[in-house]
Amino acid sequence: MLLIALLTLSGCAGFQTKDASEVEADTGGKVVVDFWSFWGSEIRRPVIEKIIEDFNNSQDEILVKHTFVPWGDIWTKELAAIAAGNPPDVVINENNGTALRGMKNQAMNLSEFLEKDDISDRYYPELWDATLYEGDSYGIPFNTDTRILFYNKDAFEEVGLDPEKPPTTWSELEEYAAKLDKKNGKNYERMGFYPLFGVESDVWMLNANGKNFFDEEGNPVVHNDVNIETLNWLKSWKGKYGENAVNAMKSQIDSQQGNPFFSGQLGMYVNTPTFYTQIRDYAPDLNFGVAKLPARTEESGHTSWGGGFVAEIPKGSDNAEEAWEFIKYLTDVEAQEYWAVKNFDNVANIEAGEKVAEGEDMPEKDQMVYQMAVENLEDTLFTPVPTYAPDYMSLIKPEIDNILLGKKSAEQGLKDAQSAVENLVEKNKK
Repeated sequence: MLLIALLTLSGCAGFQTKDASEVEADTGGKVVVDFWSFWGSEIRRPVIEKIIEDFNNSQDEILVKHTFVPWGDIWTKELAAIAAGNPPDVVINENNGTALRGMKNQAMNLSEFLEKDDISDRYYPELWDATLYEGDSYGIPFNTDTRILFYNKDAFEEVGLDPEKPPTTWSELEEYAAKLDKKNGKNYERMGFYPLFGVESDVWMLNANGKNFFDEEGNPVVHNDVNIETLNWLKSWKGKYGENAVNAMKSQIDSQQGNPFFSGQLGMYVNTPTFYTQIRDYAPDLNFGVAKLPARTEESGHTSWGGGFVAEIPKGSDNAEEAWEFIKYLTDVEAQEYWAVKNFDNVANIEAGEKVAEGEDMPEKDQMVYQMAVENLEDTLFTPVPTYAPDYMSLIKPEIDNILLGKKSAEQGLKDAQSAVENLVEKNKK
């Protein structure tokens, strides 16, 4: 029974047990750091494993071994491994939930390491702040993202729009989209723009407000005039094009390789800067530009939204000091620059991101998009999950769906969402 239990626990942790002499022979006496990530694609896995190889070759005391765990399994397996007392030493986790994991004692408090090696100024301040719980960091920022507008320059010229002047406000976005629309009978040969392709409605609510769903005192601010206006604005786009046209275009977007933006069937499209890698691979001749998300008004600002990932030491790691050494390497300039260049990804390290954006050897289109990605981080809002309202979006999103489906007015749906989140906060703050 004991043997079965041990095998079960080791399986939950995502790796197989080995005889002690076999481990010793494999590692040459070095401390083994088990590093879990979900980067298993043919593009990302070679990049992270090259970084690991470089770290292993840079010193003689630590051997990092990479364990790939699929996206849908990694965090549930990590929690099972923590509960079993056999966690990995380093794991890649999403950044907006870092404080919550700190509160739940699932991630290690890194203050003892940061007292000796204060590396906090390496990273964008908003990313660093997202790792804090009660003033202490529980994860080190690795990468991030933002949302930008891609637009078809040839289509702009075709309808008399200046291809070097993308829309800057919602009213201009509507005006440009109307000019870009092209119909053949009842069918759209080209749809100018649809705001819920590439991003969800909450991104536009954040864009409109320029702030999170909680105020500085931690009070929910879901129900307000700006959010009501935003959701009614989103509904108007669906009314303009009709459900059938929207669904037909969305089915092509979901196929990725056949995204209608590649073929000119969609004039403007919002996504992360890494969407460019699909353009590069599937539509290399596309003449396009990039811009910040249009602002609700000229005065409201170009707020975008971002997420990202951190490197954490799970609670109970046997090799925390060695794990820290690897995390420092993983998030320093050299490794971050390599990750950014190979994956075309926004990295958390400020110096690395700026070096890539200014790189003279980068192809023109690559540089255009990456410079916008780095510049846009200044206007990007991150939304750390409040420890007193861990599931608040699960209460807001159903009400947004009810509003967009016409089941509730924007006024009523947001009132109901506000009430539900307030009850959640009150319950958890008791």
